Amino acid sequence: MELLYASCVGVLVTCGVYLILRARTFPVVLGLTMLSYAVNLFLFSAGRLTINKAVVLGTGTDYADPLPQALVLTAIVIGFAMTAFVVILAIRGRADLGNDHVDGHLGKVEHKEHK
Repeated sequence: MELLYASCVGVLVTCGVYLILRARTFPVVLGLTMLSYAVNLFLFSAGRLTINKAVVLGTGTDYADPLPQALVLTAIVIGFAMTAFVVILAIRGRADLGNDHVDGHLGKVEHKEHK
């Protein structure tokens, strides 16, 4: 199970880095989202992957660690808010510049001024 879990984290990191290196806004946002999912899975695995552990005190002798679960829940909420903010920035940038390149190409507004 650990090999499958580590492979999933590795695939998410690889796809996320590849998408971040693209020159368009939407793939960059998807890449950041995939990287945040990979970090969430990594944080969750920091609490040791165990099966059949009690999550509520008093219901068993061995307990699951609640700290990684709390960290991942907080990271999901913050990641969702940041993704929404970046999408709004990308929409505004597309409206102002006329394109969605993230590599510094001139938009249609600057092209008109230089002619």
